[in-house]
Amino acid sequence: MSFTITLLEPEIPPNTGNIARLCAATGASLELVGRLGFKIDDKAVRRAGLDYWDQVDLIRVEALDSLMENLDPDRIHLFTTKTTKRYWEARYNPGDRLIFGPETRGIDEIWLNRYKGRLVTVPQWPGRVRSLNLSNVAALGLYEALRQNQGLIP
Repeated sequence: MSFTITLLEPEIPPNTGNIARLCAATGASLELVGRLGFKIDDKAVRRAGLDYWDQVDLIRVEALDSLMENLDPDRIHLFTTKTTKRYWEARYNPGDRLIFGPETRGIDEIWLNRYKGRLVTVPQWPGRVRSLNLSNVAALGLYEALRQNQGLIP
């Protein structure tokens, strides 16, 4: 069992396509939750994922609140700029979810407060940029999780 990349209401098709390609390359599942800012069959999403979509374990969940309310706090990692815990300081176990919010607003405060012990960040030089690209952060987080578990890639 590998990891799941969970995208909450993703807005930018190429980010989702790039993350789908990442999941295909690593055996991770891709979970798309809530209202999407595009159609999953959009040309931009397909182009970014290239021809790997048939190799992606894609999970579609419509009810964002229901999913978020019922998460096992020991099995999740919420990526945000609103914490100081670095992503490599977390302990990742196979089956965990790495959760990312919408590109323009991040994970809603209600979930950050509920799961405050599960927040992680990718550190940045202060005051230079608001945040990093979603697909880059997803790759950093997933590869750290894989590294901690001897790769999990055959």
